[in-house]
Amino acid sequence: MTLPPPSRTRQSGHGRDDDTVTGKMNDRASTGTNLDTVRRHNLATVLGLVHREGPLARSALTQATGLNRSTVGALVGELADLGLVQEREPEASNRVGRPSPVVAPDGRVVALALNPEIDAITVGVVGLDASVQRRVRFPAARIPTAAEAVRIAAAVIDGLRPELSAATRVVGIGVAVPGLVREDDGVVRLAPHLEWAEEPFAAELAAATGFPVRAANDASLGANAERLFGAGRGASDLVYLNGGASGIGAGVIAGAVPLTGISGYAGELGHTLVNSAGVRCHCGAIGCLETEVSQGALLRVLGMEAADPEELERALTAAVAAGEPQVTAEVERQLGFLATALRTATNVFDPQLIVLGGFLGALHGLDPERLPRLVSAQALAASAERLSIVRAELGSDILMIGAAELAFGPLLAAPAS
Repeated sequence: MTLPPPSRTRQSGHGRDDDTVTGKMNDRASTGTNLDTVRRHNLATVLGLVHREGPLARSALTQATGLNRSTVGALVGELADLGLVQEREPEASNRVGRPSPVVAPDGRVVALALNPEIDAITVGVVGLDASVQRRVRFPAARIPTAAEAVRIAAAVIDGLRPELSAATRVVGIGVAVPGLVREDDGVVRLAPHLEWAEEPFAAELAAATGFPVRAANDASLGANAERLFGAGRGASDLVYLNGGASGIGAGVIAGAVPLTGISGYAGELGHTLVNSAGVRCHCGAIGCLETEVSQGALLRVLGMEAADPEELERALTAAVAAGEPQVTAEVERQLGFLATALRTATNVFDPQLIVLGGFLGALHGLDPERLPRLVSAQALAASAERLSIVRAELGSDILMIGAAELAFGPLLAAPAS
């Protein structure tokens, strides 16, 4: 007995089975989706390169990406249409042939950066070219509450709006907080020096300004900024420590990736034990690094109540050069405890680079050979043999650039979205 063939519905007039046609259509749709995914990935790659490296010739982009010239040209054209890059003719050279156009990030695309501290609220405007175009420091007469910091920041941003009108796009606000910040929603879990706890800071600032807001730990953002644009360029493994009015924070880059931990709290080296006979820290522990090494103690021996980082460094340098005994003794004491903490960082993370910012950079700058000797004498020899300890290059711009990088993140990941 011969069975009839399986019943299939024919597409009228074509003599092809519907399931065959549907399969081919699905294949084409899948191919289109894959091609679009690749295009979006390539757009992000090209934009990321010019953002991090600065102006690059199209030929350099072709070499760096491994894509062909026409593909790179199309990607650059799309990014230019999106207002994210600009093309210009290169400077004259003696090379034979037509020179390749230069592609640069458009600095008119900006992010707002915010750093709340115990003595000031600082707001910056940072371009996609990593230039700090404006920085406003609003001194605080007392430690601001989270609500007060929101109000001050919103008022400063309102004052900047006439200047922001020249920008082609404001992507949002990045906040560098001296404390523990939950990555998912920007809630400040604990900022002990600011006396903030469980503050929905990012959400409240977004409501007050109308801009999207992302927040993270200040030192983690500083570490990323130095890795991309400062002393850590090209380093895959580094530890960054920042010393400021609100204590000492740290950020770790491991294998060229920021080490954040499961919730974004990793890298709290300011709470490393350096003196078991020390005083109690804000965190409740005894002898933390930031209780033994502090900007406040330096200000006291200098006879100053407050100072911005540049003023503090000038005063510190002058006092040490003059051989003032109280200042010299305090500097030696703090360098000793700092070396203990850096020994721990060296043994635990095996970094190629330790970068010091804020007043820690000023301490290191007084005698750049002193701290490496102290650390090498204490750390495991194998871990310390390739270690370099350097000062942060971005100076007072570091947290503005780091916070802006946080705000630029979604744009850099998906330029066409």
